[in-house]
This record gives sequence, structure tokens and C-alpha cells, in this order.
Amino acid sequence: MAFFTRQLCRHFSSSAVRNVVIKNVTIIGGGQMGAGIAQVAATTGHSVTLVDTSDDILKTAVKGIEGSLKRVVKKKFADKPEAGEEFIQKVLRNVSTSTDSGSAAQRSDLVLEAIVENLKIKQDIFHQLDKVAPEHTIFASNTSSLPITDIASTTSRLDRFGGLHFFNPVPMMKLVEVVATSATSKETFDSLLNFSKVLGKTPVSCKACDGVMTSQVPLSNMFVLGSPSGHGSKEDVDIAMKLGAGHPMGPFELADYVGLDTIKFIIDGWSAKDPSNPLFAPIEMLNKLVAEGKLGKKTGEGFYKYK
Repeated sequence: MAFFTRQLCRHFSSSAVRNVVIKNVTIIGGGQMGAGIAQVAATTGHSVTLVDTSDDILKTAVKGIEGSLKRVVKKKFADKPEAGEEFIQKVLRNVSTSTDSGSAAQRSDLVLEAIVENLKIKQDIFHQLDKVAPEHTIFASNTSSLPITDIASTTSRLDRFGGLHFFNPVPMMKLVEVVATSATSKETFDSLLNFSKVLGKTPVSCKACDGVMTSQVPLSNMFVLGSPSGHGSKEDVDIAMKLGAGHPMGPFELADYVGLDTIKFIIDGWSAKDPSNPLFAPIEMLNKLVAEGKLGKKTGEGFYKYK
């Protein structure tokens, strides 16, 4: 959600690597975000390998993609069920799965991670993949809160590293923030920009910084307002942001959709970097819900209850 904006500029380094036409994509992370990106990329004709730690996670991800495609078909092919089924199967043929990220990276033009907001885990993954991915392969992170420069620091391809920040639900949300660091080459940036356009998205350029233009960290302000000691209920805050600010979801609804564990990871990470900033102070009710396993829609309960 766009709660605040910053004035941005781009810095590019020179690079001998030519523009990469992205055809083969490896997505690390089979959660809601990773599966959504995989669906969109496969729908636009890309060969996608979705990677996660277990076959069970990947089966769930593919099942989710199929379910999402069925909802698309219900509207797009209402009068042509056979064409709709053909469309689904065509898209699914573009998606393969693997628990071996190294093998998948060896045949990729782009490796995009969409995993937990933990800097060390992201750094470790890219450090390992940097050893096996082809020279031309671009690395990108979907992070909404961690500096791309820090994530890229464990690799030797700083000029071929950027950010691609998608929004949930990926098949519906048009915006993609394309993030360049001071080391990102113009060729890499252009390749990421073109890839976003091919996906049917509207890309905006963003200089790498702590977070992106539409960081979800400001949700913490909304949590305080909607806490028992705040100025209104969570329902009041959500209604106010939808009707008053034109947001499709209120911050508590959005947090449940994203996952409260993910929100906690983001805020904890920022708090560790800037412990004196009250914006990133621990949020009691968020921590309590996460400790109780109430992580939002994916568990059936978060700030709200779901059937």
C-alpha cells in the first residue's frame, strides 16, 4: 500500500553484459507471492521453475496456481469452457517445480527470490547460486523492506542484481517496483523493466534504499491507532483507509493477507537496524498473534477470523 512516497533517482554502473531477454525464470519460494509471480510469468509464456524446500509445499503452490487460473477462466472464458481448460493446461505446462535451486539456476535468465524477510537467509541463497548460475543470469529480490545492496553483497554479480517488488495478489495487482542499486548496470535495469512490461505490469523505477516506495512497514502506525489504547478499532482504521485514502484494503486486512509473520520479520529487521526509532518498536498485539500461530488468512485467523 502506498502510505508514503520518496523522491527517487537512479544510479547505474557500466557493464559489459548486454541486455538479457528473460525467457527462463527461477523463482525461489513457493508461498503466496512466489506462486503468484510464477502464475503471471507462465501465463505470459515464460518457462518457470518454482523452487522450495519440499515437494509438499510445491504441490500446494501448483494447486493454488491452478485454482487461481480457474477463477480467471470463469470470467475470461465463460462461454468457452473447452478453451478455458486448454488455457489452464497451457499455462501449467510452463511451470515446473524443484527442490534443487542450484540445478534450476543453471538454466535461468533470471533468479528471483520471494522468501521470508530475513537478510542472512537471502544472502546465503544468492551466495550459493552465484557459484552455479550462468554469467548472464540476473538475480533479483522481491523484498519490500531489506536493502537490495545488502542482499547482493554476498555475490560477485553486483551489476546483474536488482529488485522486483510485486504486490499481492500478484495476478491482479499491476504495479511492480524495479529497484536499481548504485552498482546495477543499465542493461540489467532495462532487462528487469522490460520483463515487468512483458508480464503486463506497470513498472516504476526505484533507487535502492531501506525499503521501497510502498513499504508495508508504515502499517505499524496503523496498528498503534487500532490497538486497545489507540484511537479506534481495527475495523475503524480499515474503513477509514479504504474510504478516506482510496486503498483497496485497510492495513489490518492487508497484514492478514500478507501474513503476520512476514510483517513481524519486516518490523523486527528494521528495529534491529534502527532501535531508537519508535516507528519500528515491537508491537505487542502483533507479536502476541504470531506467538499464538494466528498468522492471517493462511492460518484462518489473524487480526480477523476467516472461515
